[in-house]
Formats: sequence, C-alpha cells, structure tokens
Amino acid sequence: MFLSVFDMFKVGIGPSSSHTMGPMVAAARFLDMMRASPFEFAGLRGSLHGSLAFTGVGHATDRATILGLAGFVPDTYDNDKAEAALAEIAATHTVTPEGLPTLQFNPKTDLVFDYEHNLPGHANGMILMATDAQGDVILRQVYYSIGGGFVLTEEELAEGKATEEGDPVPFPFKSAVEMLDMAKSSGKSIAEMKRANEISRGCADSFAKGTARLWQVMNDCIERGLNTDGILPGGLSVRRRAKGIHDALQAERGMNLNAPHTINDWMSVYAMAVNEENAAGGQVVTAPTNGAAGVLPAVLRYYLDHVPGASESHIEDFLLTAAAIGGLVKYNASISGAEAGCQAEVGSASAMAAAGLCAVMGGTPEQVENAAEIALEHHLGMTCDPVAGLVQVPCIERNGLGAIKAVSAASLALRGDGQHFVPLDAVIETMRQTGHDMHEKYKETSLGGLAVNIPNC
Repeated sequence: MFLSVFDMFKVGIGPSSSHTMGPMVAAARFLDMMRASPFEFAGLRGSLHGSLAFTGVGHATDRATILGLAGFVPDTYDNDKAEAALAEIAATHTVTPEGLPTLQFNPKTDLVFDYEHNLPGHANGMILMATDAQGDVILRQVYYSIGGGFVLTEEELAEGKATEEGDPVPFPFKSAVEMLDMAKSSGKSIAEMKRANEISRGCADSFAKGTARLWQVMNDCIERGLNTDGILPGGLSVRRRAKGIHDALQAERGMNLNAPHTINDWMSVYAMAVNEENAAGGQVVTAPTNGAAGVLPAVLRYYLDHVPGASESHIEDFLLTAAAIGGLVKYNASISGAEAGCQAEVGSASAMAAAGLCAVMGGTPEQVENAAEIALEHHLGMTCDPVAGLVQVPCIERNGLGAIKAVSAASLALRGDGQHFVPLDAVIETMRQTGHDMHEKYKETSLGGLAVNIPNC
C-alpha cells in the first residue's frame, strides 16, 4: 500500500478538504472529461447530495464547485481572481473554462442542493452534467469527495480505486504490524522506509523541495493566524482568538511566573491560528484534512520552538512518519468526518502528529506506533457536529486539544519501551467500526450534537 506524503498533505484552501477542495477538484476533473469528449457542449448543471448538501453552504461547497467549473484548482487558487470570476459568472450566467466554449451556467438555478436523495457510494456525493444547445444532458458523472481532498468517480469507487496499491515500492506495508516487521527486518526507521517508498516513485531532489514547501505553507498559515484578528465569516460572529492569546503569551515570556501548563496554550494557539485561517477560506495544508489541519503543524511548531535540541533537519522525518500513519488510517478506515465523524479527522491528525513527534525525539518504531495508538484511541467516538455547518465551533478549539493529546501521547510512548496492550491496528479497526455504527446526524450533517443544541444566531 502506498499513499504519498503529497497525497496526505495537499496545499489547498479552506474551510474543508471534503466540502471545498474535493468539489473543486471534481469540477476540474469533469472539465477534463468534457475536453476529451467529442460532444459539443452549451451548458453545465450540478447537484450536491448528503453531507455536501446539508453543510454545503457553511463549507462554501457551492462556491468551490462554481469556481472549479470556471477552471480554478486548489493548489494554485488566487482569491482576488476568484472573487472577480464569481462576480462575472453572477452577471453573465456563463463560465468559459480554458479549452472549452462559453457555457451557460446560472449558479442559482443550475447548482442544486439536494437534501432528499443521498448517493449510495459515500456521504459526500455530487453529480455534474453537461448539456447541449437544447438543454439536454449529454455527459454526466457522479463524484465522491472521500476526505482529505481525495475524489473518486462512482466507477473508481466501485472498482476499489480508494485502496489501489499502484506500482511496487520497497516497503509496501498495509498495517502497523507489517510496518513494524519491515522496520525490524530492515533496521530502518519508519521515516527511512517511507522515504525509500517516496523516492522509488520520483526524484529525491524534488521530494525534498516538496516537503520543504509543505512546511513553509503550514508555518506561513500559523503566522497569518497569529497576526490576524477580527470576526470569522459565516454569520456566527465567531471572534478570532489566536492573535490575542499569542500576544498575551509573548508578553508573559520571561516573567518566571507562568504555571507549567501554560505550554498547552502555546500548542493550542498554533493550532487555532491555522484553523481560524481555514475557517476564513485561507491557504492551508490538509493534515490529513482541512478540518483537522491545525493539529500537525501545531505539534511540529511546538517541537521546533519549545523542545531543547530540536532541529529543522528533522522536519522531513516528522512529515514522513506522520504520513505513514495517516496512510494506514485512510487505507484501513477513514479520514472523512462525513463517513466516520471527527474521530477520523482530528483523531487521525492527532495520531499522525504524535507519531511524528515521537520519531524526531528519538523514538523507536515500536514507540512511534504506540504514540499513534494512544492518540487515536482517546479520540474514539468523537462526533462531527459543526454549528451551522461551519468549520468553527467546535472545530477550532478541537484542533488545539488534538495537538495537546498528540504531545501527551508521544511523551507517554517515549516513557515506555514500545510494548503496550492495545495495538494500533486494533484501534484503527475500532475507529472504522465506530464510524460505521455512528448515527448519520453526528457525521458532518449538522443535524445533531452541538449543531442543534447551540443557537445559530
């Protein structure tokens, strides 16, 4: 099984990898499908289903789909150009993607939130259609946004593309047991095995540049969040708090009066900074999703700024180790809140961050696996219940607590010898089963939990 670091960590835009990035990617794929088709197209239509419908407005799913059909993609997204494009589309009721003719598309009538009909493959489903001059549908494709910005057609999902292995790699572990066995027999760390897999699929130089860019985007996101205040968009009037907390923490430095637990505030503020940026539609990195994007950068920043002896030379090992754990979770369970609740998002992110921190602090492969297990185990059963469908309450604070749990898990694992009672594979399977059994209203629909017990205004 191989999932690249650049599959687990994608540069994109907020507020949601499943609901914003995924639909934009699906729209881009549909445009490619149109370009390869012999038909003459005159218009576009679409419908959003399941969680994409129920929380689509709060997640800007309609906006992302419209921009995707206009030719925008997450990795190169430019907000100023996007705003200009949206204004033009609203005025002309047309889009003109590169390589295609001008197409009729009125967002108010041609993109439908279908709350009645769920699609069978996944909770995040959408249908895109192209029409001829008479308005008849001549091309149609169902897409599923399966979490973390990953998108599959209904045919790809049916064929098992979500778990396709691809070309052979040197260390093709599909479980934590296999990962530890390969580490023991090879004498390599988890990061070293993951790096060998990555380089077998590409150039070592481009890989190093790619991972450096990932951390740069993550860290830039933290800095923007720490230096921006105001009210988050969406109608809940949620205040940005990261800047105020960070300013207070900086003012208290050197006073020798802080309680030891103040370090938790540093971890939290780094994570909150990222997720406030995500909620505002800023540039983030899926880790493994947008809703959980603050956990891993916060732990890595904590390591670099607060751990004696920390070195930037370990950033790549941190990301490689985290990606290895994230790949196991995605392959054997889910990283989608709409499929398995927030245990699949913040829980997975916390496990990944715990593993990465344990590794760069000298942990053995067994200790790394233990760190991931501790972090994920203590997120089991966590629901996804965003108020008003916005990735704000409880999501922003939840990332801070996920970071704190990750650091605690890594610390506990490093205090042991790697031997422990509950294996990571068992926790991943338990998370999958729990997600399967969880009521739909607690899985990113905003139909249960905090979403219905907190007033939206």
